Amino acid sequence: MEISKKHIHIRTSTKEQTPELQLRDILSTFQLVDYTITEEKQSAFNDKCKRPVFESIKKLISKNKINELYVWDLDRIYRDRVKIKEFLLFCKMYKTTVFSFNQDWLQDFKKFPPPFDEVVYNLMVDVIAWQGEAESIKKSNRVKLSIVKSDTDVTKSYKGNKWGRKGLSKQTTNKIMELNAAGKSIREISRLVKIYDKNNNERFVSKSAVHKTIQFFCMKKT
Repeated sequence: MEISKKHIHIRTSTKEQTPELQLRDILSTFQLVDYTITEEKQSAFNDKCKRPVFESIKKLISKNKINELYVWDLDRIYRDRVKIKEFLLFCKMYKTTVFSFNQDWLQDFKKFPPPFDEVVYNLMVDVIAWQGEAESIKKSNRVKLSIVKSDTDVTKSYKGNKWGRKGLSKQTTNKIMELNAAGKSIREISRLVKIYDKNNNERFVSKSAVHKTIQFFCMKKT
């Protein structure tokens, strides 16, 4: 099946975020009919976290197979302001136009005569990217402040209550991170890793558990 040159990319970093709302906003604003869509649940801030879905999009752009890229917000691409600028320049080089639901001003720069279009564009991208990066840092700090580690390496809330369900075994978490490093998606990992309950009943690890494990280790490395 031929890939549409109009592409929607949806990224969520927590289970509370709803990709359906992002897609609804994009479709209602840009009135797209013929398009392809990708979705990832991964951090766009930590360099240590693999993003195979997003890397596949960059490859398509470099092969001139995506002319228009639609996102809900620029921070769905990257949280780091430098990386956002680099990516937008990358898209410009391959003549791919980036559309954002929350930054509809992106298209207004075509109205400015050169070289003012580039100057104002770069300034506004810096401002928006800085906001996304600052919000991500504040969110990360709130999470880190809300939990503490005991001497037994048990995660607890600031009140001292045990946080979350019984954790996965070290062998299981190591397997999850190995598959993540190999570029496997959360869905693929959940179909490859098995765990056992207290009655020794076998089942596959949930996608939610995979996501939380990867997110925890990414945060731990920061």
